Amino acid sequence: MDNLINIFQKTVELGFLIYSVLIFSTYLILSLFSAIALAQYIKRNRYTDLGSILSSPLSPSISILAPAYNEANTIIENARSLLSLHYVDFEVIIINDGSKDDTLRKMINEYQMEEVDYAINYEIPCNPIKAVYKSTNQAFSKLILVDKVNGGKADALNAGMNISTKQLFTTIDVDCVIEHDGLLKMVKPFLDQKEERIIATGGVVRVANSCEIEDGRIKSVELPKDLLPRFQVIEYFRAFILGRMAWSKLNGLLLISGAFGMFDREIATKAGGYNKHTVGEDMELVVRMRRYMHDNNMGKYRVTFIPDPLCWTEVPSSTKILGGQRNRWTRGTIDTLWMHRVMFFNPKYGRLGMISFPYWVFFEWLAPYVELFGYAYFFVLFALGQINFLFFITLFIYVYTFSVMFSMFAFLFEEVSYYQYKKKSDILKLIFTAMIEPLIYHPLVVFWEIRGNYDYFINNKRDWGTMTRAGFGKKPETK
Repeated sequence: MDNLINIFQKTVELGFLIYSVLIFSTYLILSLFSAIALAQYIKRNRYTDLGSILSSPLSPSISILAPAYNEANTIIENARSLLSLHYVDFEVIIINDGSKDDTLRKMINEYQMEEVDYAINYEIPCNPIKAVYKSTNQAFSKLILVDKVNGGKADALNAGMNISTKQLFTTIDVDCVIEHDGLLKMVKPFLDQKEERIIATGGVVRVANSCEIEDGRIKSVELPKDLLPRFQVIEYFRAFILGRMAWSKLNGLLLISGAFGMFDREIATKAGGYNKHTVGEDMELVVRMRRYMHDNNMGKYRVTFIPDPLCWTEVPSSTKILGGQRNRWTRGTIDTLWMHRVMFFNPKYGRLGMISFPYWVFFEWLAPYVELFGYAYFFVLFALGQINFLFFITLFIYVYTFSVMFSMFAFLFEEVSYYQYKKKSDILKLIFTAMIEPLIYHPLVVFWEIRGNYDYFINNKRDWGTMTRAGFGKKPETK
């Protein structure tokens, strides 16, 4: 019996070691590809004349889709910020998704809008559109206001796609701050496409907490004062600069942030638009568009990523709100992976099916289970007096050191490329944050992800939930 327990213990420990080596080797490879891609992007775009894109009649037209639900406090400023973006041919479509406050009335009054007859082609199913408004003031001719029956964010975006008449569309959360040249940089991959058709482009999302914002623009970049948003700064560095930059280089990107993404409207429409039956509609659309290209033999294509810090958003500053967000992200990931499980290790989908999709299954979805089992295994062996302290201490040091090093890589890439945080005190704070993050923040994320799995499989939870924000320049109320 003791011999069997010893064999089981050694097998489990070997499994932990192999899994750790695999995941960290993957991270190192992704870091290498990210460094190459970032250097190539900076070199390629160092002398780019954005003015030529702004003035060129060949630049593709763009629709900006911005769903709004109960945004009366900020909708006027947000709409004004979107209208001030630099681009030659674009329209701003604000979709009022059945708001219960006076979002609609404020928009109509502020922008002198009136209802117009508008031919709506319901190419993509969505809840009924009650009215379409346009401004009587020529200065706001690019602005379209859509009033519809509430159906959620995905349904609102589908309604915006039905209203849109442009070649490309970009999705923006109305509470995000977009750099004035954001559209010019995001559209560049579509202009540069040659043999490979660009079907979607994602942009970097940065943390706006504690930043000084004036007239819908970032006036000065400041490091978040609170520790929880600062943890998310490090996390966003890893996710965008190391993760998505590398997967873009490998043409295996599966996720574009819902806060700021640009899409080929033709392909997105043919693929069926956003799925309103999942809380991970942003990831699911990208996967479905890619699957559509493969299933219909549409030729070579690519989903790209722009490393410029183009979009700034407020991140949760309380564990309750952040936990709900990560719970929702986890459920959305599971939904997407299950809906498109036919792609798992399917050579028909190339590196998408053989590399990207399995990576998300093993190292994104299943990773919290492995960690949870590791914690449980440790405490059981500790209670039985059978723990191998040398193995666990060695594994802990290995995992902790690599985690900190990986965060430092991401921070280094950010500083040598776009250098947003210039104060020495901010750099020291970020280094300290990276050192304590694996001990404080990461266990919380694992807990929230496990809870997301529990809510998905046991509680059958499918709703989007709420996302309460303190608002830019405001401090959240504390008790």
